[in-house]
Amino acid sequence: MGVVASSVAAKFAFFPPTPPSYRVVKDESTGKFKLSDVPERHNVEVKILDTKRSHKIVAMYVRNPSARFTVLYSHGNAADVGQMYELFVELSTHLRVNLMGYDYAGYGQSTGKPNEYNTYADIEAAYECLEREYGAKQEDIILYGQSVGSGPTLDLAMRLPQLRAVVLHSPIMSGLRVMFPVKRTYWFDIYKNVDKIGLLSCPVLIMHGTCDDIVDCSHGRQLWELTKIKYEPLWVKGAGHCDLEVYPEYIRCLRKFVTYLTNVTVDGNGSKKTNNISAHSRKSTDSLD
Repeated sequence: MGVVASSVAAKFAFFPPTPPSYRVVKDESTGKFKLSDVPERHNVEVKILDTKRSHKIVAMYVRNPSARFTVLYSHGNAADVGQMYELFVELSTHLRVNLMGYDYAGYGQSTGKPNEYNTYADIEAAYECLEREYGAKQEDIILYGQSVGSGPTLDLAMRLPQLRAVVLHSPIMSGLRVMFPVKRTYWFDIYKNVDKIGLLSCPVLIMHGTCDDIVDCSHGRQLWELTKIKYEPLWVKGAGHCDLEVYPEYIRCLRKFVTYLTNVTVDGNGSKKTNNISAHSRKSTDSLD
């Protein structure tokens, strides 16, 4: 069963769009890269990053002059940064954050093939770029993982003690648990989020659609139960796996979370403190008012 289940889990996890939705074009006059087939914007930069597993991945950085925080966004399993481009720009604008999104190995124009450990190297390369080239500090970074992107997000988050926060959007408990009602973690499973989330010492926002037929909402609910610093989750009534963004609760919830994070401080041990964690940050509700 182990080999079969592991193979099935891996096949579930990685569905890069074919063909990719964009090409990377180099401007010969400036030496800078840009994405084809998307509007060119002055505040968007395209990077080609080297990973520790010898791949070159494509990343895009959206700059907001009013930003205090930077979001590192790990997208879902059937998207690439060309498809996510407009959402990234809109999130940067509406949340007043800088935002970096990136393609995993084998996605878009990134080299290599997608697998669990490649995605861990991919997010590390993107995070290191934020520190090195944009001066982002760990305590001002929010890791955002959508669906399969919750895997690399939590793997990196548990190794960053001063991280500001994590957002999990339609997350999975693990790859195997998406397909089989297993109650324990097997060595051959992938993205063992259910075992990692309890190690985080930062606020975690979880959002999930109640009608998600790909990753059942029970995944989000179970992960929320396991978080240490509980922030009010968002269970979007009627939403599926790929449409949370069209519901007004989505952006309203994210705005509230970013505002909340402005009151979170980091001490020398990486512990989080707030001046006032209100009752709403600890309860589970079906929607936001």
